Parts: sequence; C-alpha cells; structure tokens
Amino acid sequence: MGEIRERGIMQVKFSYLERQFVEVDKYLKGIEALVRTTDFTLGGPLLEFERRFAALCRMPHAIGVASGTDALILSLKVLGIGPGDEVITTPMTFIATVGAIVMTGATPVFVDSDDGFVIDPTKIEAAVTPRTKAIIPVHYTGNVADMPAIMDIVRRHQLLVVEDACQSISASRDGKPVGSWGETACFSLHPLKNLNVWGDGGVIVTRSDDLADQLRRYRNHGLINRDEVQTFGCNSRLDTLQAVIGNLLIEEVEFITSQRIANARKFDEAFADMGEFIRIPERHPNVMHVYHLYLIRVSRRDELLAYLHRNGVEAKVHYPIPVHLQEAARCLKYKAGDFPISEADCKAIITLPAHQHLTPAEIDYTIDQVRSFYLK
Repeated sequence: MGEIRERGIMQVKFSYLERQFVEVDKYLKGIEALVRTTDFTLGGPLLEFERRFAALCRMPHAIGVASGTDALILSLKVLGIGPGDEVITTPMTFIATVGAIVMTGATPVFVDSDDGFVIDPTKIEAAVTPRTKAIIPVHYTGNVADMPAIMDIVRRHQLLVVEDACQSISASRDGKPVGSWGETACFSLHPLKNLNVWGDGGVIVTRSDDLADQLRRYRNHGLINRDEVQTFGCNSRLDTLQAVIGNLLIEEVEFITSQRIANARKFDEAFADMGEFIRIPERHPNVMHVYHLYLIRVSRRDELLAYLHRNGVEAKVHYPIPVHLQEAARCLKYKAGDFPISEADCKAIITLPAHQHLTPAEIDYTIDQVRSFYLK
C-alpha cells in the first residue's frame, strides 16, 4: 500500500513488481514443478503459453522468443528485409524499434507522430521510395496506430507490415486487436510490461502458417530436428521457466487492462479543466487504449517532474530525446526540426504511474500533487 512518511509525503512508485509478486510461493510452485520435469528448453509450459497468447490476440500462431527486440529482428529477417532496404517507422518510440531495423542491415526512415504519440499516416506516403520494403507502426503507450489508413498505403505500394505491439497487449481499434493487421506483430514480456515475466521475453504472432514455421526454426538455430539444419538461424527461445510465469500472469490480463484504463480515465477527468497547463492526447472512442504508459503534455515539464519526485511521486519521461537525435542515429543524417511534433513532445511529455496496483489514495495523491504544482 502507499506509504505515508514524514511531512505527509506518500510514496507512489512507478514499478508495481513488489506488489505483484508479494505472494511469491504460487510462482515458485510452478517453477519447482518445472525443475522436476527438467523440461527446460522449448518445454510444455512454453507450448501452452504460446497457445494461450495466440488465443488472447485472436491469432492462429504465437512464437515465444527471447525479447521484444528479438521479436522485431526475427520478423524482419524472416520477411527477407536486409541491406539496401528501407523500413519506415517513427522516432517517437523506444530505441529497440529502430535498433532492430539496423540489426538487419536495413535503413530506418522516420515519419513524425500524431497527437496520440503514434505514427501519422498522412505523412507516410511522402517517405516511401523505391527502396521501401516495410513499415513498422508502433502502438506506443498502449495506443493503436491508425492501421486502416496505414494498410491502404501498404496495399498501394505493396509493402510489408511488422507491428511493434510491445506496449499494447489487448489493445484494439474498431474491435480488431493489435497484431492482426501485419505479417507479424511483436510483443514484449519485459517485467514492466502489462503482461510480464521475470526477465526478458517476447512473442511474435502471425496468421501465416509458413511464417510461423520459419520463425520457430529461426529462433532455434534453423533446426528441423536434433540433427538437421534447414536454414541458418539464431538462439532466441523464450525460456520455459519464463513461460511458467507467463501462464500464471496471462490469467490476469483482463484485470490489468481494465484497471489501467480506469486509472487513466480518472487522471483524464481530474486534469480536464487544466488546459492552460496540461494537454491530454485525444482519446478515440473506437480505440481500446491499454495505457502501458500514461503520457500527457505539460508546461514546465522538468520543474513538475522535480516537484513530483520531491513529493514522493515517481513520475518519468518516456523519452526526453527522440530517436533521430540520438548519437547512435547520427549516421542517418537527420537534424533538429525534421520531425517537429515528436521533438516538441519529447520536451513536454511526462509519464505518471498508472499501473494496476495503485490504490485509490495513491491516484488521488498524484492528482493533488500535479494540481497543486500548477494551482498553488
């Protein structure tokens, strides 16, 4: 529960892991059962988790891999993307999206974001060249990119789509779940994701039988059995031990999703009259936004961040530097001003704790701290 300390300061943590795993014995029992079977690699619990994850996404295939980053890399590799190809994405994302493109030898091409921190489909077509091979729309923060508009562009230009759904498990648009538009979609099971495990982990979903077969081989050295290698691959298996944890937590996804949505709604309502200081992104009624991150645009962001920290609220910034202005991206030759929406957002956004284990008192306290900063 929220801890009250000296001067009436409540500690509102961004991480919920201590609360999520306070009853650790039920997880250890599953691990003990796995140890007794010694079924450690591509074992039964992993097959069960893949089946359940596919059902959760309403897709026929789910392939467990070592991380969300690997999910992106393997998807691009199996789709034949490599040197000489261009892949369109957004600079408003975690570095892994762009790093995965670079790891294949392809070139990232950026398109600015829209009001919801996702790629702006009205700007995509201008970025398409004869070398464009694919688009990676990022369903950032748990929002959903405008996939119907993106798919119209994809069909006109005969492009491939790999959805970066690492932050958006259970999100949907027009009732259609993330992961069901592209050739593949990639999810992360990192400890701070909405569906998490006890370390790194990832999942790829696809409707293609052929792609699923290729991905299962590629994640396991290209083996088709113990002695025969069909293609060269890599070692990127989701650990069976992590699948044991995943099988327990996947049962909580509905609760996690509904609670995060409720918490975000409470924040939205509390800040609705503060337009002079806070700009809430547009909420689309046809989008089920699952709020892996609760981001808002605020004035005097750095001052507010410091104030919240002093008063016990562990707010964060995701992220203060857009990818195209990172040192690693210098070779891409972008400059300040190329993507003004993303650049302005990176100076104004703040992330408030909105996870499923927050108490009503912690939410109210966070609201009070934000309001007091601006209105005192």
